[in-house]
Amino acid sequence: MDGFQNEPTSIEAQPAAVAFTPDNVAEWLDKLLVTLALGEPEPWHAEATRSRLKATPFDAVLSAIERAAIERTNSNPGGHAEIALYRYWIESNADTSPILYAAWFNIGVLFAHVGDTHNAATAYGNALALRPDLHVAAVNLGLVLEATGQPERALAIWQRAIQPDAARVALEIQQGRLLEKLGRLGDAERMLRRVLLTDPEQPDVVQHWIHIRQKTCQWPVTCADIPAIPPEELLRRSGPLSILALTDDIDMQRDAAAAWIARKTEPAPRRLAPAKPWPHERIRIGYLSSDFCNHAMCYLITELFERHDRHRFEVFGYCSSVDDGSPLRKRVLAAFDHCRIIRALSDEQAAQIIRDDEIDVLIELNGITDGSRLPVLRWRPAPVQATYLGFIGPIPLPELDYLLCDDVVIPPEHKASYQPMPLPIARTYQANDSRRTSGGQMSRADAGLPEDRFLLCCFCRHYKITEQMFTAWMSILRQSDRSVLWLAKDNVYSQTNLLAAAKRGGIAEERLIFSERTDPDAYLSRLGLADLFLDTFPYNAGTVASDAIRMRLPLVTLCGKSFASRMAASLLYAARAPLGITTSLPKYVETAVRLANDPVAYARYKAQFTSQAWGETIGDIASFTTAFEDTLCRVIDTLRAA
Repeated sequence: MDGFQNEPTSIEAQPAAVAFTPDNVAEWLDKLLVTLALGEPEPWHAEATRSRLKATPFDAVLSAIERAAIERTNSNPGGHAEIALYRYWIESNADTSPILYAAWFNIGVLFAHVGDTHNAATAYGNALALRPDLHVAAVNLGLVLEATGQPERALAIWQRAIQPDAARVALEIQQGRLLEKLGRLGDAERMLRRVLLTDPEQPDVVQHWIHIRQKTCQWPVTCADIPAIPPEELLRRSGPLSILALTDDIDMQRDAAAAWIARKTEPAPRRLAPAKPWPHERIRIGYLSSDFCNHAMCYLITELFERHDRHRFEVFGYCSSVDDGSPLRKRVLAAFDHCRIIRALSDEQAAQIIRDDEIDVLIELNGITDGSRLPVLRWRPAPVQATYLGFIGPIPLPELDYLLCDDVVIPPEHKASYQPMPLPIARTYQANDSRRTSGGQMSRADAGLPEDRFLLCCFCRHYKITEQMFTAWMSILRQSDRSVLWLAKDNVYSQTNLLAAAKRGGIAEERLIFSERTDPDAYLSRLGLADLFLDTFPYNAGTVASDAIRMRLPLVTLCGKSFASRMAASLLYAARAPLGITTSLPKYVETAVRLANDPVAYARYKAQFTSQAWGETIGDIASFTTAFEDTLCRVIDTLRAA
């Protein structure tokens, strides 16, 4: 096997006359592991070691390696000496041991741990050759192949590994996960459905399966395809993000988030921060995120970081995002007084750094989304901890104190349903960057759009498009002959399904236009070409809605009960354009149809969307920052006085 060219260190075996007892075998193996970490032996030492290992039970080797693991430290993580010990034992027992497969599997795990993926793959392959039904070796081999850029080989390994049901499920879960990652959403949906037919008690699989159906617009999303999980139960088992686009029932959203938190995090053994803020002259704010890069959140919030009053605040960033090299990332990191890169740190290590910085208010910006570091908050590294902007729903994490919002997205009558406690921060919950650019002027002809049609649009991700809302959009098209619907492309599966649904609704294919997604500046320029933005429900547009208003594009929204279903209403109220806020689906359709068919009514509504109106309301980042800071000061002052 490649990678074994150098002889590992060994020690001379004890004289053959010494009897092997459990105690002296354990002592000898412990000394052997210490020596193997030091350097190369003389060849005869290695031969003596092999000779003794031929008579050493595999269980004794496992016990020695477990003892060594207990002694490891962060500065001495181990691995290479254990690999050498497994190698010697394999060479010594290759012709006699019936459990050689276990040694190959274990050495594969260690190779993977030290980053030697080539030898890890070889070791897992050897384990499978000796025991074809060792499904964990098939799983791990596939993961190594995936990590080294060989996803098709990984899928082939998992597909060939025919196992009993319990093992087959694990292999099929890996296939479904990788197929989803590769964008093969149709295959992924079918594979995860197969898993659930065998074992419906797979919460992660349920959540991924539902979200794939959302992303591909397979309706009804919570269907009756899984006999053991009726549709109403599928809804309750949906993931925290998925459920925002399935219902505006706040209690159900909170329960889904609580189930995820219980499954994915656990309480920390101790609290790191004191109960009260630190006695600094300036309040220390820490922002924690995995999205400090070319991400929608940063297009909203970066100027807030830059504008913080440095006489009152000292601003820290805790970044766990991948460095995408974008100008936006550089701008974000430069906006902090102190920036800590914590991507490679454990949750405990990251929490300790925050505690050592004596942060007064820690604001996490992910919520329950990819890259979330919510477990960091479980250590309570700051006296005050809040969640903001990244996830628009309840996050019932006991260590969170506040959900930053406004009085429209969470009105007083709904506050009791939320965890953590809602805290209004400004007239509208959403920060907006006044320095954002929008590219050059663009015509409809430049974008391949019809000049003589009333252009309805929605640029939300397709998982937000529900069957109910799409049916409403088709009704709007039927009642406004001059209109067409312009959507952003998402994936081939959703586009096919949306076109099929339109056809069933009596709408010709040419009345739906799908455009490729483009860079942020061109995207904003194109937004200004449309006539009316049709919002999604129950998960409204957030960033995209404010982008539309920024580009003077009127919108119509359906306002519900949950934060996610009230985002666009908050923005329209703030922009002093409430005509576009509706509270029932019939009224939503009626409003859009009237605006599409009545040029006078449309012109009157359109006139409310101006650059001046934007700058005086949603785009007034200076006033927003002051209100935001005043809110935090009140929280700190109240806590200090308690």
